[in-house]
Amino acid sequence: MTTTKRAEPDACSLLDTDHKNVKKMFSAYEELVGSKAASAPAKKLELAQQICMELTVHTQIEEEIFYPAVREAIKETDLLDEAEVEHASAKDLIAQIQGAEKIDDMFDAKVKVLGEYIDHHVKEERNEMFPKARAAKGLDLVAMREQLAARKEELMAEMTEAA
Repeated sequence: MTTTKRAEPDACSLLDTDHKNVKKMFSAYEELVGSKAASAPAKKLELAQQICMELTVHTQIEEEIFYPAVREAIKETDLLDEAEVEHASAKDLIAQIQGAEKIDDMFDAKVKVLGEYIDHHVKEERNEMFPKARAAKGLDLVAMREQLAARKEELMAEMTEAA
């Protein structure tokens, strides 16, 4: 009887866990959009700030650690170029959301569009980039997972202190 050995958690699985967590936050935000509760605006503002912090840390660890290593390991780098452009668009919206002092007419739209950008980005990473990274020779994604986790923890601590 053969058993299927689950792959050891790697950099891609860590990044994908981040993707899933942020997706849940966007869903929770969407539920608040329809809420008539008096506390909904404050909850939306707080959740939007949390989404922005998570995404800021996530994009930073991808850009500092994951993307450069993958860029060296694979021949086709168009995906990485696109991912970095997507990050730039997301960062622009994140800055607008973080700069909001209150929820105006455009706030929900900005959060919604950010969620759509992230969905698109996640699909490309999950379906195209991660398989290529996992197939690349000489790329130790298991060791990189530890590096990403340590950097993420460091950045989250810095952002929590600054808040």
